[in-house]
Amino acid sequence: MSREIIHTADAPEAIGTYSQAVKVGDVVYLSGQIPLVPETMTVIEGDFNTQVKRVFDNLSAVAKAAGGSLQDVVKLNIYLTDLSYFGAVNEIMAEYFEQPYPARAAIGVASLPKDVPVEMDAILHLNA
Repeated sequence: MSREIIHTADAPEAIGTYSQAVKVGDVVYLSGQIPLVPETMTVIEGDFNTQVKRVFDNLSAVAKAAGGSLQDVVKLNIYLTDLSYFGAVNEIMAEYFEQPYPARAAIGVASLPKDVPVEMDAILHLNA
């Protein structure tokens, strides 16, 4: 199977040596997204909830560019610099996902790029 590189201007440009996503067959691997505004490549202003929503919006844009949506996510990884925000992430996630929910991990980390409090990556399985 060949690899297809996924790119959209509706999500932040990669800030390193990676692609926004890579599609292999009907599986799409979405790179980590932080709360960057695509047009300015700056961290969105606002509270934690605003930043989490920006991350989900960025993931959604990349999923759409790959031919899918967040409903196609089968695995979601959430990286938090403060695990006390776990409950807030759950509440916001319910605004973006419907049951059945994807498999998920929430991982506490010491720091993230641009000193943001949250980053997420995902794996999509596109229905034929």
